[in-house]
Parts: sequence; structure tokens; C-alpha cells
Amino acid sequence: MDSPDIRIPHVMLAGTRPSGLRHLVANILGGVEYAVSVATGVLLALATTLALAGAGLLLWQGMHDWSGTQAIYALVDRLMLVLMLVEILHTVSTSVRSGGLRAEPFLILGLIASIRRVSVITLQASETMHGRPWSPDIQQQFQASTIELAVLGLLILAMVVAIYILRKTTANADG
Repeated sequence: MDSPDIRIPHVMLAGTRPSGLRHLVANILGGVEYAVSVATGVLLALATTLALAGAGLLLWQGMHDWSGTQAIYALVDRLMLVLMLVEILHTVSTSVRSGGLRAEPFLILGLIASIRRVSVITLQASETMHGRPWSPDIQQQFQASTIELAVLGLLILAMVVAIYILRKTTANADG
């Protein structure tokens, strides 16, 4: 049975042939990089599993008070965290397989994080405004939330456009 071919990334200066020592150091550093990436992936997988289990627990607890909205807010927030962890895990996995980093997974991660923040701001604003009289503090919080939502909206739009452009250029380069 053949073992799978595992490429360990190494560092090489442009236009130079690695000498014996340089080649040895590059291989050692590449091996350390690979080991750290694998260890990071394992820890991320465990963290994702714990976050998903926590989301399940929140769902179970929320079923006892299913008329309230607080459990739903906490569950949505936790599930968005799980999605972020899964995307980070995918990024680490891809970089271990390919030996390099790609921009698209980071853009997707930023998109998920921004959407998570939009949902948190929206939920907090609805809780703050619900059943309270309009006061200068609430007005100030509302204005700050509105500005943050506008900035996040522009950021989300920019990331979507960047992902589209990356996919379009990748498809054109491949085809």
C-alpha cells in the first residue's frame, strides 16, 4: 500500500539554488510550519465541535422557554461562530494541502463575521428599543448602531464584489 504524497512547503530565494545547509534549514522550517498547521487544524476542529455542542445545548435550553427570543439570539450567534470556525478550518486545511494561502477563504470568513456582527447589532437594538421610551442615551446608541450597520453594509458589499472578482478571474485563468 502506497503512502500518500505529502508536500512539505519550503522556503527558497528567487534565483538561487539551495546549498546543503540552506536546503536543510528550509526543510526543517517547512516541517515545523506543516506541524503547526496540522496542530492548528486539530485544535480548530475540537473548538468547532465544542461550539456546535454548545449550540445544541442552547437549542435544548431554548426549547424550555420557546416563547422568548433571548435563546434564539444566543443560538444564532453561536451558529454564526460555528460557521466562522468551519471556514477557518477550511482555510487551514486548504493551506496544508496546497502549501500556500488563498484570499477567498479569508474574504468568506470576513463576510460571515460581518453578517454575524450585523445580526448582533440588530438584535441588541431591538432589545434596547423594545418597550422603552426614547431617551438621549437610546438615541445615541441608535445613531451609533446605524453608523456601524452602514459601515458593515459597505464592507459586506466590498467583500461580495471581491469574492465575485476572484472567482471570475480564477475561472478565466483556468478556462
